[in-house]
Amino acid sequence: MYPLGLLALVQHLGTHDAALKLAIALPSVVLLALLYSWARTRKEQDDDDPPFLPLSIWETVWPFFTTRHDFIARGFELTRAPAFRFKLLQHTVVVLSREHARADFFACRGLDIHEGFKVLSGAIPMLPGVTSDLQARTISLIHRRLAAAQGSDHLQRLIPCVLQDIQHLVRSWGAAGSTIDPFTHIPALLFQTTVRCLAGHELAEDAATVARLRGLYDTLDRSTTPLSVLLPWLPSPSMLSKVWASKQVYDIIDGAIRARVAGGVAHDDTLQMLLDHGDEKLLVVGFIMGLLVAGARSTGTTASWIVTYLAGHPEWRCKVQDEVHALLSNYAATPAEGVADRAAQFATVPLEAFEQCMPAMDAVIRETLRVAQPHTAMRRNVGPETYVGGVRVPSGAYVVYPFSDIHLDAALYPDPWRFDPGRAESTAPLGYVGWGGGRTVCLGQRLAKLQMKLVLSTLLLDSDFSLVDQFGQQLGRSPRPNWNDHLTCKPPSGSCYVRLGDQKY
Repeated sequence: MYPLGLLALVQHLGTHDAALKLAIALPSVVLLALLYSWARTRKEQDDDDPPFLPLSIWETVWPFFTTRHDFIARGFELTRAPAFRFKLLQHTVVVLSREHARADFFACRGLDIHEGFKVLSGAIPMLPGVTSDLQARTISLIHRRLAAAQGSDHLQRLIPCVLQDIQHLVRSWGAAGSTIDPFTHIPALLFQTTVRCLAGHELAEDAATVARLRGLYDTLDRSTTPLSVLLPWLPSPSMLSKVWASKQVYDIIDGAIRARVAGGVAHDDTLQMLLDHGDEKLLVVGFIMGLLVAGARSTGTTASWIVTYLAGHPEWRCKVQDEVHALLSNYAATPAEGVADRAAQFATVPLEAFEQCMPAMDAVIRETLRVAQPHTAMRRNVGPETYVGGVRVPSGAYVVYPFSDIHLDAALYPDPWRFDPGRAESTAPLGYVGWGGGRTVCLGQRLAKLQMKLVLSTLLLDSDFSLVDQFGQQLGRSPRPNWNDHLTCKPPSGSCYVRLGDQKY
């Protein structure tokens, strides 16, 4: 129901003024109904219900989307309870914390992750039948295709192309002494490698199209506002921008598929794998559309923080650097002869070595996911009324669990904001959820880890880098991740840069 379309529809029923009034009045009536529902919910309290957050609707809706970490922390502070609830317009949301609730949250079969993110996140393009409103069979098929895209043989064949992409982009950053913004350059690099791994040859080889795709996904991020997520039927500027960007992404991917089929030339890539399985075009488009943004955003964020932390922690940078050179020395099929053929030489390292023989880098990735992943897990109760951690969750209600409850808990991780890959792993049940937990773990973590290791290995193979400010002066410590930026947790713009150093080896 769009007011602008409604205006044209009802003009034949009366005067233009009457039509205009109706077009304005209907959204107002809807909003008043939502406000009434919100006020009524505050009065309804069962014994098993968590306390209702004592804030107005204006103090809940906008902060949940813009300063989520602080909003949730404030909710626990105001209610002084391990769980609380609030309204996002017509939606009831229950926020959980502590060990017992965490275990139930990740184990409960009635809590649906897809429905949770559809309404509470909105960060993935929502095209019905393509990336949203998918049947269980389609979702299961996408999961199987993602598993196939991460098969050992497939990944091993992708490594040379991924390394070439990385080497090409890193060289474009400039010579030793150049500075880069890790929160711009590194995500762009990971977007390129994600296109290479999850899309097709034609897209990955077209730098202009990759840049355009990334710009469109950035538009989708900026268009994810409370209005576009909670009132998707309202033609707000953000919703119109989101629809336009989603359509542009669809057209680019659809065009690549059409070109592949029409050209009749097969490539050894993920797109060809999908086509060879005979999957419907909408499934292929949805697979690439959804996983490009989900994979590139999260992996790019983690990789940008890894580079930032290593630039500010020389002891760990040296550990990882030594590990990269040991990997090359022990597993590469050809001897090192100059720097020109580094990518080709590194491509001969077997996949198993990257996955099993880099404990220092594994520790760095794990710690970065703990301290710089401001994730809030979201679910919707699609079954009957249930209890999670002793808290009643009505049918249709949403449940969220903030990762800060575990990853920033000083009792489990002393001095939790400190980057320390050497710290002891938590022994608490579900004491670490960097890749998810219980029944819901990241299905793309094998590919994500490999991409990060290839990027970091290339950066550290021949040169050093350091953390500097906007004037090129050495920074004493790394910035703190901004957990209110729930997509990228970037620090303030211009707060740090990475200076590329001279060759060390």
